[in-house]
Amino acid sequence: MHEIITLQLGQRSNYLATHFWNVQESYFTYSENEVSPIDHDISFRPGIGADGSETFTPRTIIYDLKGGFGSLRQYNSLYEAETEVGMPRGLWDGNEVIQRQTVIPANEYQKSLELGLPLPKLTSESVRYWSDFNRLFYHPKSIVQLNEYDLNSQLLPFEDWSVGESLFNSLDREHDLLDRDFRTFAEECDQLRGIQLFTGADDAWGGFAARYIDRLRDEFGKKSIWTFASESGGKLDRGKQYLRAKNSAKTLCELSSQSTAYIPISKPPVKHPHYVNLNMPSEWHLSALTSVAVESVTLPARLRWHEGLEPWLLDNASPQRIFTLRATIRTEDSEHSFASRLNDLTENKVGEGRHDDIENSERQLDLNFSSIGSTTPEKTHFFSRVQVDRDSRYGDSERKQKTVGQGLTAQRLSSWTGYNPSVLSYFQTPLEFPILDSFPPDLIRRQPPGRSTLGVHVALSATSGIGKDLKNLQQVVGRRIAVEEREDLINGLNELSEAYQARWENDSDSGDD
Repeated sequence: MHEIITLQLGQRSNYLATHFWNVQESYFTYSENEVSPIDHDISFRPGIGADGSETFTPRTIIYDLKGGFGSLRQYNSLYEAETEVGMPRGLWDGNEVIQRQTVIPANEYQKSLELGLPLPKLTSESVRYWSDFNRLFYHPKSIVQLNEYDLNSQLLPFEDWSVGESLFNSLDREHDLLDRDFRTFAEECDQLRGIQLFTGADDAWGGFAARYIDRLRDEFGKKSIWTFASESGGKLDRGKQYLRAKNSAKTLCELSSQSTAYIPISKPPVKHPHYVNLNMPSEWHLSALTSVAVESVTLPARLRWHEGLEPWLLDNASPQRIFTLRATIRTEDSEHSFASRLNDLTENKVGEGRHDDIENSERQLDLNFSSIGSTTPEKTHFFSRVQVDRDSRYGDSERKQKTVGQGLTAQRLSSWTGYNPSVLSYFQTPLEFPILDSFPPDLIRRQPPGRSTLGVHVALSATSGIGKDLKNLQQVVGRRIAVEEREDLINGLNELSEAYQARWENDSDSGDD
């Protein structure tokens, strides 16, 4: 077994991860005759509940500030607290004064879910916290509240990168966070494959994540780490915009060098088509759309029939570790293009030896989640690309015999394209993205009638456009930060941008001859 442990840092990340876990829960089957296409042991852990019954909970550790968990309790009906709150008897004989945090009431969706009643429709107004649309039980050790800071505090805002860095360092000195929080989950694994990290990038969570990932690299060396770093694209005053730009740049510099893949995610997306109906102020809406792409692009890591093909093919030694995330969703308007693409794939027309095929495939993805890499040079070079296509028609009996293999190796695709990328991986599956009652019902317009799933094409790409955007970010940040911070940050961004230029320019020159 090759397990994956997930880390969730902060509100924005927890909204995204909650959608992710709700989808994983929907893949479970409960009939002896049904076999789920998902290997749940990769992302879920077995355990024993308070009553001795077997449990199955996510392999995840959830960090948030005081007040950030909403109505979610650390101990639920599966795991009741074994001891009473307070000092052990014999250590203190005086009077105890117990102060309890104000209990946040559950919304109607959570109350109905707990009682097994028909679920009311969720709205942007009824979702106040990420726990309001959560459908799972978590192990008590998965819930880690950081009481040093309050959610949305005006007195001590958790916004500056250095604040998150200092918080991690102080907590780590006192508790050894990896030993207290992470090691229990790691020691349960037969063969830990990698770590999936959801974090904020443009606030204090970036600094917290940077120091956390340093410790992970010290302890777990060559394990794959995929980092999904969320940035707020909302309008702010100029001072906060400067602060967030600096935070994002520092997070990118520090985390991209330590991650196998660093995926910056803008909320809302940099580009989204007319069929997406976004409620901009709603983090529930924004994270739901992002979850379609994130859950889809990581899907091969959990599919049973991809076992052994190792979908996490990205190399820790590759200098190009920053990726753009793009996707497109099947609607009534795009039925024809989806059908055309399916035909190309089944007839082996995609990737027959032209670099243009990959560029065209990238342009067809009309949802762009990454601000870095949004620049499109006249000639784009692809260093690495992971593409996943989810379309139920792949399961058609006539087409199934003609489809391209479930996973293709980098060597085979390299010979098709006529150049030598670090990685070029393609996966296809008939398992589409499920539309759950916890998902905004009005998010995707013009869905094919009668469908409860979404067809999705999604890709992670490391391209030469990333280098150009890093150069632009270097100039912007250089004008806005203090002199004492400027040199290291500018040099770091410059080093990252050069990795996306020098090598491919040499390759393209030789190819033109």
